[in-house]
Amino acid sequence: MEKGYNAKTIALLIAIIASFFTPFMGSAINVALPAISREFLTNAIMLSWIPTSFLLASAIFAVPFGRIADIYGMKKVFTCGMIIFTFSSFLCAIAPSDIALIGFRVIQGIGTAMVFVTSLAIVTAIYPPQERGKAIGFTIGAVYVGLSLGPALGGIMTHYLGWRSLFYFVIPLGVLVLFLTFWKLKGEWAACKGESLDIPGTILYSIALFMFIFGFSELPGPIGILMIIIGLIGLIAFVILELREKFPVFDMKLFKNRTFGSSSLAALINYMATFAVVFLLSLYLQYIKGLDPQSAGFILIAQPVVMAILAPFAGRLSDKYDPRIIASIGMTLTTIGLAQFIFLNTGTNIIFIIIGLVVLGAGFGLFSSPNTNAIMGSVERRFLGIASATVSTMRLIGQTLSMGLAILIFSMFIGRVVITPENYSALLSSIQIAFVIFTVLCFIGIFVSIAGRNKNTEKAG
Repeated sequence: MEKGYNAKTIALLIAIIASFFTPFMGSAINVALPAISREFLTNAIMLSWIPTSFLLASAIFAVPFGRIADIYGMKKVFTCGMIIFTFSSFLCAIAPSDIALIGFRVIQGIGTAMVFVTSLAIVTAIYPPQERGKAIGFTIGAVYVGLSLGPALGGIMTHYLGWRSLFYFVIPLGVLVLFLTFWKLKGEWAACKGESLDIPGTILYSIALFMFIFGFSELPGPIGILMIIIGLIGLIAFVILELREKFPVFDMKLFKNRTFGSSSLAALINYMATFAVVFLLSLYLQYIKGLDPQSAGFILIAQPVVMAILAPFAGRLSDKYDPRIIASIGMTLTTIGLAQFIFLNTGTNIIFIIIGLVVLGAGFGLFSSPNTNAIMGSVERRFLGIASATVSTMRLIGQTLSMGLAILIFSMFIGRVVITPENYSALLSSIQIAFVIFTVLCFIGIFVSIAGRNKNTEKAG
């Protein structure tokens, strides 16, 4: 790596742009789903797989590529990931059918997994300890900018330029990142060079997670039940295998740490209960309330804006006080915000929805940074990389399961039909039931978060 301020700044810029991609695409595509459905006449189940396929691919490949990057080099994996992401974005933009779009989104998810498991790690490797916190703060801030811009900018672009413009938008950004990478990132980072890749564990993890999530879309049929059972058995076998492996692809021993384990589980529950909210409300606002994508996007932006404002403040607060207490307060507010949406109906006032999103954003903003601080502060310095990877993995699996639950509910109450005025009643019932389940999940998460309190935990320096 080239020395000097300019080289470090370019590396940070690369990480910031890369960190913007995933949340932007995730939140923007949700607003565009009704437009995609109208073009391809896509049924409700297939429509939900457009965001879910991306998340599932990212979740499946994040852990293996994180390990591959440690062995063979972060820059190699990052560069390949950016090439895959950029090219697959072009394929998504020209997709001729909903099936093709889902397939291209899988490829895009693989590229994204390669990018996000290496971008933050590269910044950590380049910046000295006294400057690292600020650099990581900018990188994480880019995630919230992506979440904030996604619904609003995505809604405007979909309304005036069509949904394909979302994918065209990220192509030049991908090309820019590749140019900066080849120009300025001259070094390579491979902390585990010479170690072996746990291929059996990688294959078992990928197949088991796929079977478990895909099984949701096939419920309540016997094939769906069978796939979920096989997936659960596979995940249990994976845990047993990794505990015996010398060089595991996912180090399970860290979960013996009470704070680390309960905080990671709390993060998983929180993402399970909140990620599908934008997807569900986007459908509600555009189908039930009859709003256009632009108007829906401006309403949905309320949550990430509040989240972006509170998250840095909550992070600083967690340096002074027990982060578990702050995270638990955040989880409580999130539960309250979700509970409000149980009462959605055809006559619900838009102001009521915005208030619910503000409460939800405040809850997630107060939860995310302190909970991450608790996880990172509960391990020794030599495990910081593994802890960081665990945070990302919990987020992705939680997001995937959140969409999986939405798919399950749609399968049971709407079925494989195109959403039309005739089934708006079933759509509304599905949305209400989803929010009941998410509220219960988050309520349980409050106690899981509190259980992680450990006064004797020493923060990693």
